[in-house]
Amino acid sequence: MEKFQVIAHPLIQHKLSILRRTDTPTKAFRELVDEIAMLMGYEVLRDLPLEDVEIETPITKTVQKQIAGKKLAIVPILRAGIGMVDGLLSLVPAAKVGHIGMYRDEETLQPVEYLVKLPEDIDQRQIFVVDPMLATGGSAILAIDSLKKRGATNIKFVCLVAAPEGVKALQAAHPDVDIFTAALDEKLNEKGYIVPGLGDAGDRLFGTK
Repeated sequence: MEKFQVIAHPLIQHKLSILRRTDTPTKAFRELVDEIAMLMGYEVLRDLPLEDVEIETPITKTVQKQIAGKKLAIVPILRAGIGMVDGLLSLVPAAKVGHIGMYRDEETLQPVEYLVKLPEDIDQRQIFVVDPMLATGGSAILAIDSLKKRGATNIKFVCLVAAPEGVKALQAAHPDVDIFTAALDEKLNEKGYIVPGLGDAGDRLFGTK
């Protein structure tokens, strides 16, 4: 599988176009992020391992497939990443959820970590780091650094909109991490925002300014 993948399903593209619009209200924005994350999950989870299991149908006993007991963890980068968690959890309800809190220093544009709360066995889990935006790549790199420091080795990064600069930075820092996005946008502007992007995902999810 490619290390960088744009999941360009028509339903995802359609919902993303509505998500980008300035006049999409908070409630609709939140629902769309949830729906897009779930639709992306179909591809993101494509290589989950399967195992044989014996079951009984109304007709006969048979050996069929089920997802192997691989432990999953969804780790949103706060705050905006929270919006993507339920969409993925609806597909894999048994996954544990960790949290990594970051804010962007408006002077330096660099991310600052303020919270890390993870399942105890994070080193044994397949981890999906989620954040709607991959802009400069700073937050994603710092979050993945944090996870690797705690022994995590199997990490995928899932976002809705990525800038080429962020993809390049994340690939350079963590070449082993697969990146999934619903759109690869044009560039970053001088303030570090993705163009055309969708604005500040956290503010739009939670109705803050």
